[in-house]
Amino acid sequence: MNPGKILLSLVSASGLVLGFAAGWAGRNGLAEAFWGGAAVIVLAALLIQILKSLGRGEFGLDIVAALSMSAAIAFGENLAAAVVALMYAGGQLLEDYASSRATAEMKALLDRAPKTALRYRDGELESCGIDDLRPGDRILVRQGDIVPADGRILAGGALLDLSALTGESVPVKAAAEHEVPSGALSLDMAFDLVVTKSAAESAYSAIVRLVREAQTAKAPMVRLADRYAIWFLLLTVMIAAAAYFMSGDRLRLLAVLVVATPCPLILAVPVAIIAGISRAAKQGVLLKGGPVLEAMAKAKVLVIDKTGTLTHGRAELTGIDAQPGWKADDILSLAASLDQASNHAMAQSIVAAAHLRHLKLTQPRRARETAGEGITGWVGQHRVHVGGDGFVRRLLKRKHLPRGAAQTGAVTVAVAVDGKHAGHLIMADTLRDDAPAALSRLRQAGIERIVLASGDSRAVTEKIGGALRLDDVRAELTPAGKVDIVIAERRHGTVLMAGDGVNDAPALAAADVGIAMGARGSAASAEAADAVLLVDRLERIADAVEISRRARKIALESVIIGLGLSVVAMVVAALGYLSVIQGALLQEAIDLAVILNALRALR
Repeated sequence: MNPGKILLSLVSASGLVLGFAAGWAGRNGLAEAFWGGAAVIVLAALLIQILKSLGRGEFGLDIVAALSMSAAIAFGENLAAAVVALMYAGGQLLEDYASSRATAEMKALLDRAPKTALRYRDGELESCGIDDLRPGDRILVRQGDIVPADGRILAGGALLDLSALTGESVPVKAAAEHEVPSGALSLDMAFDLVVTKSAAESAYSAIVRLVREAQTAKAPMVRLADRYAIWFLLLTVMIAAAAYFMSGDRLRLLAVLVVATPCPLILAVPVAIIAGISRAAKQGVLLKGGPVLEAMAKAKVLVIDKTGTLTHGRAELTGIDAQPGWKADDILSLAASLDQASNHAMAQSIVAAAHLRHLKLTQPRRARETAGEGITGWVGQHRVHVGGDGFVRRLLKRKHLPRGAAQTGAVTVAVAVDGKHAGHLIMADTLRDDAPAALSRLRQAGIERIVLASGDSRAVTEKIGGALRLDDVRAELTPAGKVDIVIAERRHGTVLMAGDGVNDAPALAAADVGIAMGARGSAASAEAADAVLLVDRLERIADAVEISRRARKIALESVIIGLGLSVVAMVVAALGYLSVIQGALLQEAIDLAVILNALRALR
């Protein structure tokens, strides 16, 4: 909490207590001095704050608090002034507490950012700042350490806690050569890591930048509250003036001012908005500030890319077309064994498929790869060729290779063993398992229209769109074409755009809210987007929409209920049914209720 605000609260509380003590001792003059002195100190601090705000062009409702304290001192009501001073200072502390609660998740992300790393240099370990890490550096990550930069495990394995990045509480086991993001927490034995990105370019640094952006961006609802502040001030002054002219009792005027200090309009909205952002961060979705949350809460349309968003973004084994005399697992085992020597994405997918089937792989020998075509080498006693049809046909000196019926959107990889064609591995970018459920949840959350916008072929795109029952499907789009789709869909309402590639960046920037698949998406898409998914799961978009809608609803509820109660209380005070002290206590109760209600957005 702010030390200055704590000090003001102590001053106002001490002045009130000492004044009561002096009064009980019969020292009424001293009591008035204690009460008046405490009020003057708080008023002076408040006036400085108001002048600074006006200097920045901001108009706030703290002016109401200054008016009520000034009027109480001018009327000689020092006790009332001291009560208002305590109420104002206490309200500031209450707002600080609520804000700290609301930003707890984002603050935790910032606080756990690593500052140093243990780097190997000439065979010895040295401590260095993470800004000094460079790609290729070898570092030691000990049990309990936060991984300082994106990297690759050298040997052995690691047990990692990725909850700060993804919201998932279940630890993840990572084997040798596994890519590890910065920000992960090592739970098990120490392991060596080869840095693949500098700390500034790593995942966790990007998260820290996004969090800082989120903390400084001011939501439209907050700006709206600032604009309405002057109208609330005018209403307060009008009711207070009417109370005085009708009754001639300046205490009624003072009671009206007191009951309007401070105001739920300036307390509830920022707390609810930042609580929603913090809640989304805990679920693995970073929203770049209040404006993003508000726009997401009003979204009616989702434009979504296919590759890497609705699909996994990589080819996976979907079938094996084996020639007579061959078993599917034998073909896969031989192909995967040879593909261990390749860095090609398709080869890695084939190796992963063999691991999923728990097949035993053999270390290949004399492997030779032709870039973009295929690989050949020895696996045990077998000469194996794996690659495109043309590559394998040339090696076998055949005009064509027999294969089964082609699948829409699938790619086939030919496999030959000992000079004979063994079969084809059928690879395709498959639909995410969570896609149907995630899109269904988005519709339930208020998304009325879902459009698939893809650069892929029409046949593949329409197959995906039909399986998911989307409202519209657009295929073979350029990056500019995706931007046109986003702009055209605005006629249906606020537009969300979800994508992961460099070619999605312009459309993400053009949308009302661009959502990047940050777990594996490109840096360009993450920078252009307004929200970033830290976990590679579509359902997180539905989480973010639901959280945003709830936070905005809670903010509006708090404002409407809080302002309504404040106006009613002002009218009651103007009619003489509330004393200054009673009004102060009532308004404090209203503010407390409003703050607690706004904090519901955390749940």
